[in-house]
Amino acid sequence: MNNGHTPGTPRTSRRALRLPLHIHIATLFFLLVLATGASIAWMSYTRSVRMLEDAAERMTERAAAQTLGEIEALLYPAGTAVRLAALERLTSATTLAERRRSLPFLQRALLASPAVSSIYAGYGDGDFFLLFRIVDDEARRVLAAPPGAHWMVQSIERGEARFIHLDAGLKVLRDDPRPDFAAGYDPRKRGWYQAAMTEAGLIYTAPYVFATTAKAGVTVAQRSEDGRAVVGADIRLASLGATLQRLRITPASQLVLLDEDDRVVAASEEGWLKPAAPGAAPEAQAIDTLGGPLAALASQARRPGGEPGSPGLIAFSVDGRDWRGALLTLRISGGPQARLGIVVPDDELLTDAVTIRDRALLATLLVMLGAVPLTYLAARLVSKPIRELADEAAAIRRFDFAADVETRSVVREVDDLATDLASMKASIRHFLELSESLAEESSFDRLLPRLVDETVAVSGARAGVLYLAGDEGANLEAATLRSSGGETLAPALAPPGAAMAGLVGEGARSGGGCLDAGQGAAAGCEALFGALGRPAMAYLALPLLDREHARVGLLVLWFDEAPGSDLVHFVEALSGTAALSVETRALIRNQKRLFESFLQLLAHAIDAKSRYTGGHCARVPVLTKMLARAACEATSGPFRDFALGDDGWETLHVAAWLHDCGKVTTPEFIVDKATKLETLYDRIHEIRMRFEVLKRDATIACCEAIIAGEAPAAARARLADELAALDADFAFVAACNAGGEAMAPADVARLQQIAERRWLRTLDDRLGVSPEELRRKGPAQPLPVEEALLADKPEHLFERSVEDRIAPDNPWGLRMAAPALLYNRGELANLAIARGTLTAEDRYRINEHIVNTIRMLADLPFPRHLRAVPEIAGSHHEKMDGSGYPRGLTGAQMSPLARMLAIADIFEALTAVDRPYKQGKRLSEAVAIMASMRDAGHIDPALFALFLESGVYQDYARRFMQPACIDEVDVAALLQPAA
Repeated sequence: MNNGHTPGTPRTSRRALRLPLHIHIATLFFLLVLATGASIAWMSYTRSVRMLEDAAERMTERAAAQTLGEIEALLYPAGTAVRLAALERLTSATTLAERRRSLPFLQRALLASPAVSSIYAGYGDGDFFLLFRIVDDEARRVLAAPPGAHWMVQSIERGEARFIHLDAGLKVLRDDPRPDFAAGYDPRKRGWYQAAMTEAGLIYTAPYVFATTAKAGVTVAQRSEDGRAVVGADIRLASLGATLQRLRITPASQLVLLDEDDRVVAASEEGWLKPAAPGAAPEAQAIDTLGGPLAALASQARRPGGEPGSPGLIAFSVDGRDWRGALLTLRISGGPQARLGIVVPDDELLTDAVTIRDRALLATLLVMLGAVPLTYLAARLVSKPIRELADEAAAIRRFDFAADVETRSVVREVDDLATDLASMKASIRHFLELSESLAEESSFDRLLPRLVDETVAVSGARAGVLYLAGDEGANLEAATLRSSGGETLAPALAPPGAAMAGLVGEGARSGGGCLDAGQGAAAGCEALFGALGRPAMAYLALPLLDREHARVGLLVLWFDEAPGSDLVHFVEALSGTAALSVETRALIRNQKRLFESFLQLLAHAIDAKSRYTGGHCARVPVLTKMLARAACEATSGPFRDFALGDDGWETLHVAAWLHDCGKVTTPEFIVDKATKLETLYDRIHEIRMRFEVLKRDATIACCEAIIAGEAPAAARARLADELAALDADFAFVAACNAGGEAMAPADVARLQQIAERRWLRTLDDRLGVSPEELRRKGPAQPLPVEEALLADKPEHLFERSVEDRIAPDNPWGLRMAAPALLYNRGELANLAIARGTLTAEDRYRINEHIVNTIRMLADLPFPRHLRAVPEIAGSHHEKMDGSGYPRGLTGAQMSPLARMLAIADIFEALTAVDRPYKQGKRLSEAVAIMASMRDAGHIDPALFALFLESGVYQDYARRFMQPACIDEVDVAALLQPAA
């Protein structure tokens, strides 16, 4: 979609991402393969993870079982040795010497149990005897044994402690007293001693750190039969570390053996079992102090919901690395309880799963790399017809129907779409061709045959008849009958409209069938069939309906054979366009008729305002068009190329009829002003009454003089002279009011002299008048008051309002100089008018009609072809030299039609006999006056010459002038400009 918004395309607030179809297909395939490969990889990965987790759980259980077996393998031989030792004489010996006699036995027992590091006996009196086997240099270092020492005896006898180092043959190598050992060690306080004293059989301690070697191990003990001593054996668990190393699932796996208090007694990593600090008692290291994944495992196992001892793996993270682990309880038969902790990193545990996943993804990628190009090429082949159809649709959107749709595709739906698009394109092309053809025709009379011709040509019919309904929708009458060759057939050949109306059912869009000779004769079609040379014809009748579904006409098409359904539907659609065109043109024609009636109504109303100007607005259009027709018919001269089309003639017609429409605003009393003092009435009657008052005053003065003693004859003679003078003065004033002759300066001086006469007013002239007149009168004067016989009073002066002024920057370019007053009704001012009956204010009010004409026409929404009407109508008082009004245009600024209208307006005014202020001119006088106006630069010389040479003036005179006013005109002399 473009920003220009091509017609027929919707607007969108946001531009969507648009890509070619083959890109969408390739992308979709790519995503499907990717999704499939990812799904397979994920399923393989999750399944492998599950399998590896199950395997890890089984390996954990197996490690626990193997560790348990290892521990039990260590404990059972030691238990046997302890049982035997509990029966030996060692338990009853009371001295070191006696106890040393049991060394060979103890030696054999230790050699038979490699995991047992020492066998000893604790006595009830606090004595203690132990044989320890030195197996490595570390033990020799810890015990500070001399070189060659293989055995060491620890003895506490009556509070004296000794460490005796023996060689492999049990010979003494060194005998060291150890009082510190006796002070810090009491076997009776040891857990193994106390536990064995409470049990009848073997007891096993939980793993702990031995005091002698600071190594972790387990003690097996049993009470002697007499209860005087407890025999025990220390089982070293150091070998379990190697076992735990062997049981590691992955290289980074970690295993620990814990006692009941979660202290480490064996580990897969060396260095985790730290020796006790010098002088400190040995103690096992808690698992929490190890840190890392084992501490995190113990923490996870202690949380609510954790199940210590369960074989399930616990997942957790340490320092950004994922681990899985378990704490398993080792249930030793008859022995102590212990737990085995195992942690495995995910990245090592799931190495195979990750490898399987990566290989699956790699395989998917390889498939995609190979398939995407093939898919892209296949998608382009599939999308190419669609792309071509999109181009065809875009061409339709651009109203480009030049080429036919030739796209084909192996995809059935696309191929069907191409076929339908081709059909649609052809149909729209026919529609547009018909619409364009009908739109180009502005004449209703030419439209009808063209409409039938186009429909017959598009449908392939033999002939077509168009019937139009009357004003009430009845009485269908044949408007035109056309054959397929564009030939107009005689209307008499058309079947009767009433018979054709019955071919279409009520409410149906069309009716079709076939009429043979007999049926055709009954329907009145025999003449048409004979003209077409056919005994029978198929028909298709289509009603033409307006917007209100009223029948405005009927279109009947005749075919050699019945049309198919597709053609019927197509022609039905065409009939809607035909109906719309007929209705539209009829509406336009009716609107023009109505507009024409309004034009004439307004013109007649203007003429009817004054009995003196009646017919002017009707005669000027006739004369203007006569002059325009003469210009169109000119074959030489300046108007040889002048021509007017239908729009031009209509423009001239409207402008000529409306050229004086502004006169509706001109007061009638000014247009009809026959005398100088006339307004709504002739004020000469007021002045005559004042003369009557003066005559009465003179008569009364005469009578009073006679009564006072003056001679009657002298008084009556003076009265007669005064009355004669008053009569003569009034006759002069009345003659001035008629305005028949030009006013000489002496006449104006006499008026001034007459005006100096005084008369006595005794009544208040402010009573019974309008508020506006009161405002103009000013302050009242005391009565009685003498007034001038003729006066220019304040109430005679009407000020010009702002609304009555023309602004210098007005939008119409008006440049008329307005008088200061709107009206001047002063008696002296009006009677002293030099020529005619109009004051300067009156003349301006009459001339102002052209200003109002321009304003009124400028406000009308004329259609484009009539937009020149205001310029033509508003310029007929302009002059070629620019001295005209209201805009002071020159001839170059006026259109030819405006100059024609100006000549017509002048000639009609000169020859009219209905003017109140002059008599109509004779034909030769009117033409001579216009010649002088030509010479003065007032009218167009070329148009005036055409006016004379073409004889337009004569044609007009014969039509509108009185025969007595028509005389001979010397055209040749008039065509010669004045020297």
